[in-house]
Amino acid sequence: MVILLTNDDGIRADGLQALKRELEAMADVWVVAPDGERSATSHALTLRRPLKIKKLSEKEISVEGTPTDCVILGVNGILAEKPDMVVSGLNHGPNLGDDVFYSGTVAAAMEGTFLGIPSVAFSIVARQDFEFGNVSICGRLIQLIRERGLPKDTFLNVNIPNVPLDQVQGVKVTVLGKRIYRQITSEKVNSEESSYSIGGELGWESRSGTDFNAIEEKMVSVTPLHPDLTDYEALESLKRMESDFRRVR
Repeated sequence: MVILLTNDDGIRADGLQALKRELEAMADVWVVAPDGERSATSHALTLRRPLKIKKLSEKEISVEGTPTDCVILGVNGILAEKPDMVVSGLNHGPNLGDDVFYSGTVAAAMEGTFLGIPSVAFSIVARQDFEFGNVSICGRLIQLIRERGLPKDTFLNVNIPNVPLDQVQGVKVTVLGKRIYRQITSEKVNSEESSYSIGGELGWESRSGTDFNAIEEKMVSVTPLHPDLTDYEALESLKRMESDFRRVR
């Protein structure tokens, strides 16, 4: 099995290196990852400048670009053959609920899905003092994906509690929860200009069956995601309004 490994924390990030060591026991691992941190870049592409790459070793290539750039270059330019799986992570921090829309880690897995490759994103739910000893969970899940496959156009978003392996309470398949962002602060510079920073506290809504609640219970959260963002319930409702739309014209 050939795995293309990437992330959004940068090629030298401890999480990526820990995951690389775990995966090398079961697969031929190629690392194509950003040359530095690209957190919260979502599905950004670099289109108006060349992408510089640097070969750090035979199978480790850094890219002066985004996680999505890395997957596209890895699949269509660097690897001789299409990989069997795209793995993104292990992210330094959670990707829960609405985080997935901002995450470069999750976007890399989505790009793998666009390219027809089974893909999974891994994140550890902490901001510091990461418990990388439980990275073996990633290896077990990848083995299961390899054996059983994934539904068409579906990829997995996996969040792992930051506790020792023997304290992990199991695995739960979840839905995305609701993130609460309290994030904009302003600092006045002078009478004409202000600078803004985006950050602050992150909260979440407690609801049974969500990724947040699974992590709260010290369980690994596995959320199946799909790139099709169509709201099919709204679609049916709006179709009934088509005649009204025509009258507006």
